[in-house]
Amino acid sequence: MEIRPTTDQDLDVFVDTLHAAFGFFRENPAEGRGVWWSAIEMDRNLLAVTAQGQPIGTAGAYTFELTLPGGILAPAAGVTLVGVLPTHRRQGVLTALMRQQLAGLRARGEFLAVLTASEAPIYGRFGYGPATFTSRLTVPRHRAALTPPRAGATAGTLAGGSAEVLLRARCGEILEEVYDQYRRVQPGALSRPHRWWALGAGQPPVAATPRYVAVHRDAHGVPDGYASYSLSGDSETLTVDETIAADDAVFTALAGLVLQHDLVKQIVFRNHPPGHPLRWQLADYRAGQVTDEKDWLWLRLLDVPRALAARAWFTDGDLVLDVSDPFLGEHGCHLLSVRGGRAECVPTDLDPDLSLDVRDLASVYLGGTAPSTLVHAGHIRAHSPEAAARADALFRPERAPHCLHWF
Repeated sequence: MEIRPTTDQDLDVFVDTLHAAFGFFRENPAEGRGVWWSAIEMDRNLLAVTAQGQPIGTAGAYTFELTLPGGILAPAAGVTLVGVLPTHRRQGVLTALMRQQLAGLRARGEFLAVLTASEAPIYGRFGYGPATFTSRLTVPRHRAALTPPRAGATAGTLAGGSAEVLLRARCGEILEEVYDQYRRVQPGALSRPHRWWALGAGQPPVAATPRYVAVHRDAHGVPDGYASYSLSGDSETLTVDETIAADDAVFTALAGLVLQHDLVKQIVFRNHPPGHPLRWQLADYRAGQVTDEKDWLWLRLLDVPRALAARAWFTDGDLVLDVSDPFLGEHGCHLLSVRGGRAECVPTDLDPDLSLDVRDLASVYLGGTAPSTLVHAGHIRAHSPEAAARADALFRPERAPHCLHWF
């Protein structure tokens, strides 16, 4: 078997092999626009072929920015397009692809990789850990009233601005600009490169699928939030693809607009952030039903010291981390020292506070999972009674990480 980088000339072979691995067929571009795979970066992909030249496996990556705690933008490889033909599974093809891909990412100078996992058990053995989570919130229309804010805030109003409903085809630039503002302050969010929007490469509202979009504008008329939605064929369910707003009051204003839509029986918010305050803003707390809670963005640290020094921190302190990376056969003990919001991470011979696998460090890195949770799960070993609490305080972000982007 050989694993080789692809070129533009390999596009059809690469795409056909990927589709065959999943049992899919190519779809035709609609109205001259691209399909979900049209944003492929062929200079970042790998193709596995047999000695006879038969393509049997694929792995790819997109070029993204990941927002870290503190609004730090870091380059991240978006691992995707991974598949092996049914005839060659469980023969080491996937492992070889992952090993060569990680080596290539490091050679490019990248220290973070992310992916969305088709199956949860697959990627942990390659050093990836679930780092952000999402859910679905369903609210019956007849129980969708919002309660007035008790603290005198602007929640539930139009946040000092206004809103209008537009067709998706008329507001592509607004969506792109508002999303870019949002992702720069939301930990766990990924960039959406312009070419994704231009090609319609992705799920709505990136794709040009017909949608209504509620656009919020501030007091100066500048767009600062949107909610993309559609109605089911029987018009009983209004489904919100995503609600994008960096400001809580704008989010609530947009949510209040869709919650009061006439002639529907229920409103469904897809990709709803865990722990979001919207349920508390309902007059009937029990009206908001959270379902389909699941992992979303999986993270992999390729350079532990560099990754830990990249994000912002909100508590001063020191922590000695004994980190194992079984897949790459690496192990190191690192002293993490945080002062004034910035961290230094250096090799150390000090006794560790925590011993952990690189996948577990990935899960706590953005703050979506507390280190103590993985201590209680038996995945992280705390070497003193107070080490887990100290780690919780250090890794806590300014806001919970969340990712909406599908790739």
